[in-house]
Amino acid sequence: MASEKILKQKQTVIDEIKSRVNEANTIVLFDYRGLTDSEAKELRRKLRESNSDYKVYKNTLMARAFNDLNIDLNDSLNGPSAFAYGEDQVAPIKILTDFAKNHPALNLKVGIIDGEIADKAKLGEYASLPSRDGLLTMLAGGMIGLVKDLSICLDLYANQKEEN
Repeated sequence: MASEKILKQKQTVIDEIKSRVNEANTIVLFDYRGLTDSEAKELRRKLRESNSDYKVYKNTLMARAFNDLNIDLNDSLNGPSAFAYGEDQVAPIKILTDFAKNHPALNLKVGIIDGEIADKAKLGEYASLPSRDGLLTMLAGGMIGLVKDLSICLDLYANQKEEN
């Protein structure tokens, strides 16, 4: 049996994992085996640019934390797993997916987006979404198009009234 001190340390790590899960909007578990130290630093730098990060925990501690939160990810906790988290729903997924394209050693396993479990296919769908800025630009473009069409219609109507 482990000593009281070790059990307390493990419980501290479990509480840290639970805290990160509760605070983050997106969590992604991925396999990092095969990444070099410089590649891992590059990934961490890219994640931090979007207010995200990742950390490596023992699978047994992650499993206990997820079980305490009633999240069933035990099937995905095989082999070494890293735990990426962020406030933005899409940014960590996009960064990890883009990074995995150039670094085949990185392999996405599963994610939790706004409390819902997302498998690899669902993560791929989220990764294909435009960024928040891109979506806002598309929205603004659509709204400008409506205003432009309205102004053309009003101008044509005004010209028609002047002719009569």
